[in-house]
Amino acid sequence: MSDTTSRTSDPTLGSAAYGDTAVFAAPPEPASTEPAAESSARRSTAWSRDLRFMLVVIVAIAALFLAFALVVAFTPNGAGVSALAVVAAPIATMVAAYYGISLALRQVADARRAADAAEARARAAETTARESDAWAAQMESGLRVAVAKLAAARIETRDVERAAGTPDDFF
Repeated sequence: MSDTTSRTSDPTLGSAAYGDTAVFAAPPEPASTEPAAESSARRSTAWSRDLRFMLVVIVAIAALFLAFALVVAFTPNGAGVSALAVVAAPIATMVAAYYGISLALRQVADARRAADAAEARARAAETTARESDAWAAQMESGLRVAVAKLAAARIETRDVERAAGTPDDFF
């Protein structure tokens, strides 16, 4: 073998060999299909809601057209127009009510998703704050140890204290 380091990798082990030393990498994370499935399910749900609404509107328009055709065919006078109004008003009211209810349900679902996302962000921020506090405590402990060791070795620590930005009575 030559004096250069040869690198061989084995994807099944998740490691790379460097001469006599093997360095193990973190195992690859499996690709998650859940977000893609969730977003496609959300899109299909939204599409099915839109299709249902379009179907209701088309049926309502067909019913109004049929009612108008019957009025024109049999009694094209004031009584026929009044009858058409009697038929058209409930149909229009039902379509408007269906639209209002479906819109309210969609807003509730969107608000629920937004609340879940906000809760997840709050949990992540809380975790990050805890990790940051732990890191700061470790750094403070390390600084105290370093200053104590310097003081024990009778080395001036004033420059270290100034660089750390600590108050005079910190140590």
